[in-house]
Amino acid sequence: MFRSLRVRNYRMFAAGGAVSNIGTWLQRTAQDWLVLELTNGSAAALGTATALQFLPMLLFGMFGGVLADRYPKRPILITAQSLMAALALSIGVLTMTGAAQVWHVYVMAFTLGLISCVEVPTRQAFVVEMVGRRDLSNAIALNSSIFNLARVVGPALAGLLIYVLGGTGPIFLVNALTFAAVISSLVFMRKSELTLSDPVPRAKGQLREGLKYVLRHEELLMPILLLAFVSMFSQSFSMSIALMAREVFKAGASSFGLASSMFAVGALAGALLAARRASMSRKVLFAGAIGFGLFQIASGFAPVYPVYLGMLIPTGIALITINTAANSIVQLATSPEMRGRVMGIYMLVFTGGTPLGAPLVGWMSELGGPRTGVVLSGAFVLVGTALAVLATKLIVSRVARRAPATA
Repeated sequence: MFRSLRVRNYRMFAAGGAVSNIGTWLQRTAQDWLVLELTNGSAAALGTATALQFLPMLLFGMFGGVLADRYPKRPILITAQSLMAALALSIGVLTMTGAAQVWHVYVMAFTLGLISCVEVPTRQAFVVEMVGRRDLSNAIALNSSIFNLARVVGPALAGLLIYVLGGTGPIFLVNALTFAAVISSLVFMRKSELTLSDPVPRAKGQLREGLKYVLRHEELLMPILLLAFVSMFSQSFSMSIALMAREVFKAGASSFGLASSMFAVGALAGALLAARRASMSRKVLFAGAIGFGLFQIASGFAPVYPVYLGMLIPTGIALITINTAANSIVQLATSPEMRGRVMGIYMLVFTGGTPLGAPLVGWMSELGGPRTGVVLSGAFVLVGTALAVLATKLIVSRVARRAPATA
């Protein structure tokens, strides 16, 4: 289950990432709570903040993948992490001084999204350079485990700190400090032990080449399309948790953090189960997608808060199964010189649907209540899974028909 940790560079990166991810989840929870405080509980404002954070990936995500193929990945990651730390420090100071307004959160969210356009596909493609192809699936699953362990600790700790310290400002400052861990791990890696891929020379049409590469390979197209449909609503689920906790069950900040942590407990369990697998298959991917849709619908009908908390655990297991299976299938099916661009496309569909899904969930929740938003989101996930299968067949058959004429 933990075989990738035998690699020193990955072990350092995983340890630094664990600390930084806890800080990230502290900030995500504080950001949601701050928006609700500044707007008197507006679901639309919360949806807008979430959408702005993911909008840059929709607009520029594939360009970030091109940069990941074109330049050394470690310096890119160090620069990106440093900029994110500066943003956390800035919003923390604004909040602590009482000067924070909702538009400040919007600007921070959008800027974080811009940085993520380059940082996320670069980080995804960097994993194989640390551990090699043999341990790639395991490292991806362990990354998910670390991320979701932080998701367990971060929101619960954030809820407690918001209550104890009387506000969200200190949370942003703590997150700024946690970036030192992952930056240090990158700085002190042994370069001689990295399996570096050769940078792709600058040339015209590299972005278009990446798109064509995905369209020509069904083993890439299927998981990417499924993720595109599912992620429109899965990436907005933390927003739904906030709305259900605050508006339906009238929970305070600490109880809201508990709900996020219960979801993360399931996600952590799903990631550890995935780490035990030697490889991922389409069956696992589809099982996760269908399970996530059904459990999301069930959570929307939960009559009381304890039942809702219980439903969040299998929902988290299903979601992380989708993410881990899709990531592993795509990376292992991609050639090294295309990995950055393919992961740019992957992260585009993984996060790029949120600017569409988050406002839609917020709008549905305002019109029909948070329960309606959650139930309809689950239904859309099931429909999206079916559409992914249909769309893949149509695209593959069309590309196949055009291939002889192109040749």
